Amino acid sequence: MAGAEFIDRSPMITKLNEHLEVDLQRSALVAVDLLRGHLDADCATLPVPAETSERVVRANQRLFALCRRLGMPIVHVTQVQRRHPAPSADVLSNPFWAAVHAVGESLTPGMSSALERHNLEGSPQAEIVPELRPLEGEHIVIKKRLTGFHATDLELLLRSLGVDTTIIVGINTNTCITGTAFEAMHRDLKVIVVSDCVASGHGDDLHRAALQNIARCVGWVLDTDELAAKLGTTVDADADRQASLA
Repeated sequence: MAGAEFIDRSPMITKLNEHLEVDLQRSALVAVDLLRGHLDADCATLPVPAETSERVVRANQRLFALCRRLGMPIVHVTQVQRRHPAPSADVLSNPFWAAVHAVGESLTPGMSSALERHNLEGSPQAEIVPELRPLEGEHIVIKKRLTGFHATDLELLLRSLGVDTTIIVGINTNTCITGTAFEAMHRDLKVIVVSDCVASGHGDDLHRAALQNIARCVGWVLDTDELAAKLGTTVDADADRQASLA
C-alpha cells in the first residue's frame, strides 16, 4: 500500500452532496466515544494526539451547541468495559485486542496504549470529556465493541425518536465511526459524518481513508458549516457558545 493515492471521486461526491436533503425533525446527533480515554492526555489509554484532541473537542462543542439550539436529539454512545480479575478485562476477551496486548504493541502510532485498562467501568477513561458532557434530556447508550449498534438499544432508541438520519461524530474515524456508519446504513438510515468532529488515534492515514470510504460507499461527509446549511441555518458563534455552556 506504500505510495497509494486516493482515486478522485470528487465529482460524484459533489453531486451527492448537492442532492442531500436533511430533515431536522427526523435527525439525531450520534456522538461516539468522546471519552477521556481518547481525548484527555492526563489519563488516555487509547489516545488521540493532543493537538487533534483539542481540535475535535472544540469542533464538537460548536456542533453540540448548534444541535441544542435547534432542538435536535443528541445520543451519547460510550464504550465501557467490565472489570475482571487481573490480569484480564472484558476487552481482552477479543482475540485481536488480546494479541496486541500480548505482543506489547500499541494501536496508537507514536504513543503508548493500554488496552487492558481502556474504558473500564468506573474509571476516568470511561467518562465523557467535561466540555461535551450530556445535558438533561439527552440520551446515553453503552456499547462494548466498535459499533454503536452491536448489542445495544441504539436502533430502538432512534426508531422511537422517529429518526431516519444519523449525524455521526466522535472517535475513532476508521473503527467506531466507520462501524457505526455501516450499521446505520444497513438499517436504511441516512448517514452523515461530520468531518471536523471526528478523528483517529490510529493514524491520520486511516482517518483520511475512512472519510473517503464513507463518502464514496456509505453516506455523506460534511463539515459543521455544510451541515448547518443543509439544516437551513448557520452556526451562530455567540448563541452557540452560550448554548455549549448551558
